[in-house]
Amino acid sequence: MSTFMAKAETIERKWYIIDAANKPLGKTAVTAANILRGKHRPEFTPHVDCGEFVIVINAEKAVLTGKKLEQKYYRHHSGYIGGLKEVQYKTLMATRPELAMELAVKGMLPHNKIGDKAITRLKVYAGAEHKHAAQQPVAYEVEL
Repeated sequence: MSTFMAKAETIERKWYIIDAANKPLGKTAVTAANILRGKHRPEFTPHVDCGEFVIVINAEKAVLTGKKLEQKYYRHHSGYIGGLKEVQYKTLMATRPELAMELAVKGMLPHNKIGDKAITRLKVYAGAEHKHAAQQPVAYEVEL
C-alpha cells in the first residue's frame, strides 16, 4: 500500500466563513490558519499548498482576553534610525481590526512560500457584510 500525496493541481478549494463576534481573537486566528493551511482535510500533505479560502467577518467584535488591550503592542520599523512605530492594541482594534486579525493569522502560518500563498486566500472584514456571496461560502464554527 502506497502513501497518498496530494497534488496542488487536483485540489478543489472551498470557501469558508468564520464569524469572530464575541470569540477570542487567537482562537479565531488558529481556526482560520488551519483552514488556510489545509490541516482539516484528510488528504493534508505538509509540502503541498492544499488549503482553502477563509472569510472572517465581525473582526471588530473579536475579544482580547486578559489585559492584552492595554499591554499588547503592534510594533513595526521603517528601517530608518528612530523609525520604530508602536500602536497599542486598544487603538488598533478600534481603528483597524482587520489588520489585527490578519497579523494573528499570518503569525500562525509557516514563514515560507506556502505561508505566503496561503495568506492571500484570507479575506477579513470588520463588519458582518462581505462581497463573496457568489463563491457560496460555508459557515465554519470556531471551537472554544
